[in-house]
Amino acid sequence: MLTSVRKAPPSDRPPPARSRGRAGRWAGLALLAALLAAAVLAGFAIGAESIPPGEVLAAVFAPDGSEHALIVQELRLPRTLLGVAVGAALGLAGALMQALTRNPMAEPGLLGVNGGAALAVVVTMSLFRTDEVLVYIWAAFGGAAGTFVLVYLIGAHGRGGASPGRLVLAGAAINAVFTALTAGLMLFSPKTFNSFRFWQVGSLGGRPLEVFWEVLPFFAAGTVLALLLARPLNALDLGEDAGRALGVKPGRTRALGAVAVVVLAGAATAATGPIAFLGLAVPFIVRAWIGPDQRWVLPYSMLLAPALLLAADVLGRVATPGELETGIVTAFLGAPLFMLMVRRGGMRKL
Repeated sequence: MLTSVRKAPPSDRPPPARSRGRAGRWAGLALLAALLAAAVLAGFAIGAESIPPGEVLAAVFAPDGSEHALIVQELRLPRTLLGVAVGAALGLAGALMQALTRNPMAEPGLLGVNGGAALAVVVTMSLFRTDEVLVYIWAAFGGAAGTFVLVYLIGAHGRGGASPGRLVLAGAAINAVFTALTAGLMLFSPKTFNSFRFWQVGSLGGRPLEVFWEVLPFFAAGTVLALLLARPLNALDLGEDAGRALGVKPGRTRALGAVAVVVLAGAATAATGPIAFLGLAVPFIVRAWIGPDQRWVLPYSMLLAPALLLAADVLGRVATPGELETGIVTAFLGAPLFMLMVRRGGMRKL
């Protein structure tokens, strides 16, 4: 005789591993969102003049013309908004670059974006003798976009098309040439050198709110494109043949990914100058945390990078009697953290 086995009710069963993993990832996103919110509040409140959180909210949403309201509206609001946008853009661009090249050490500058932007800024400074920040913004973005077109044409020439390896090699070569040209131009113009060195170090300060609004459409377009590529990038990670079997076109995915990298990294570099560490280390840290699934790597990078950038900006304000530029702080903080991740075996988790 068969005996019936009484099953435990569904409510008594432990949740499937997949569900627990998904719940944990959503909890991680919520944690990063809270961390970013705290960094934004710190960006408004901390500096040479500390402002209580209650006054910060009033100064942002209902400014009354007081000294604290003017500090928030004129100085800290632009750099905080720009920090959120630039940090998210660099985090996404770095994650895309590492996914496209399958190289955890890749970063957006490998496509020549930084070199092209820097050369365009130096040429603009030399020819037009202008100190308008918005002029530099458009010059840098145009230089970044033009450099990518050149890199893509070189990388696509010959048999095999524009493979990730060819694009990286072409980008490295063009970046080296443009860096040399930039240095040569600055030797002939001390005034250009003095202006360029402040842009080159990377900073959120000194930018009016108009800069944020000028680059916001590029950030928005690049972000949407990057997030839409998460599933195709996951398919390509299985191999090109498997990706094609799943309906993904490798060439189109790589081209769109490269465009998103240039739009995001180009706009970020144009707005603040080149900022080190974020595009390289943040996606590395995220993958060591949650794994290689781009559906999670991209949004995690988009939240973690701006939180770290704003924290570096706040630290730069209070670390010295003057103010350290944000790019310097990210370099100092990023290098030890990145080496620590490698030593603890983060590379094996990728």
